[in-house]
Amino acid sequence: MQQILSELFSGVVYLCSVEGLKTLAMFVIAGVLIYLAIKKDYEPTLLLPIGFGCILANLPPIIDAVSGTSAPSVLGESGFLSVLFNAGIANELFPVLIFIAVGAMIDFSPLLKDPSMIFFGAAAQFGIFMTFLLSLVLLPLIPGLVAEGDTNMVLKLASAIGIIGAADGPTTLYVANHFDLKDYMGPISVAAYSYMALVPVIQPPVIKALTTRKERMIRMDYQEDRCSKLTLILFPIIVTIVAGIIVPMSAPLVGSLMFGNLIRECGVLERLSKTAQNELANLVTIVLGITVGGTMVADKFLHPTTALILLLGLFAFIFDTAGGVLFAKFLNLFRKKKINPMIGAAGISAFPMSSRVIAKMALKEDPSNFILMQSTSANVSGQLGSIVAGGMVISLVSMLLGG
Repeated sequence: MQQILSELFSGVVYLCSVEGLKTLAMFVIAGVLIYLAIKKDYEPTLLLPIGFGCILANLPPIIDAVSGTSAPSVLGESGFLSVLFNAGIANELFPVLIFIAVGAMIDFSPLLKDPSMIFFGAAAQFGIFMTFLLSLVLLPLIPGLVAEGDTNMVLKLASAIGIIGAADGPTTLYVANHFDLKDYMGPISVAAYSYMALVPVIQPPVIKALTTRKERMIRMDYQEDRCSKLTLILFPIIVTIVAGIIVPMSAPLVGSLMFGNLIRECGVLERLSKTAQNELANLVTIVLGITVGGTMVADKFLHPTTALILLLGLFAFIFDTAGGVLFAKFLNLFRKKKINPMIGAAGISAFPMSSRVIAKMALKEDPSNFILMQSTSANVSGQLGSIVAGGMVISLVSMLLGG
């Protein structure tokens, strides 16, 4: 009878153990993510599935009455979260699909009308490489993270942490998966997607600290007319070829982004374009979010490395934002027609959240100052920049690893 009761109430017994306390801690973390999604409306399409996936991944294990062994209910070999991970993240399918959807949403016309904005997409990746170097110094200090003298894991983990700064979740997952960082996928992915959601919280203080009110009120001219249809069709084709030749490792993500954009701009696939923007985007976001949450297992998440990853990711994000702003201020030293330096902050990859934040900040300083289109130009260039930066990091680290 006692054995039967212990099996029936195994979940309650489990929660009373040390491992159970860790589970409760993860439930609290999941609750915070869900709270931010519902109450604060911080990217609920991302944070709510991640939070619920975290709850599922940390439910008490199932006890096998015959063998006495335990296994996670959703993370075992046939558990649905494991199936989704292997089918969508381990083989890079979800990042590719989500970029097809994002590409179908992007209008590159503002960028093509002012190609100089592409430099902000490059400047705003500064934090990636700064954080990569800083991670190489700090990660070996974590006890038990790597074996003595083993620099391979440090290089791999530093590369994924650096990409967090671009606020580009799919590219972060792509880099982490390329280097087989499954044990660290939880904190890496949570940091990447959480900072994407917290763009309205993190970016404004950084921008205000680096600019004056006069700079934030700078007006910029913009013409409403779009580029020619031929230009918009050739752009994704040319970008795919150029990126694939210069940075081959970026080809899967750049190619999928540009393919989605070509569907949008070709003019003969309106039904597929709408499907990519709506059904595909929504479906992949749901399964990607809950799968990312499923990587937040207590044993791997509640570790000093997690705190360091979150802090370094925040450092990268702040420096990416600062890099874009400072680059704009630098250009203004040589330009008669000044650039609103806030636009530089939109060079990160968080599309379209960052461009909207910048536009709202400009309107707050001057209700008649509309810089949404210029911010969007920098933002879409940042989307491309983060993918290329991710490919460069993979190539660089692969060379350092000798393979």
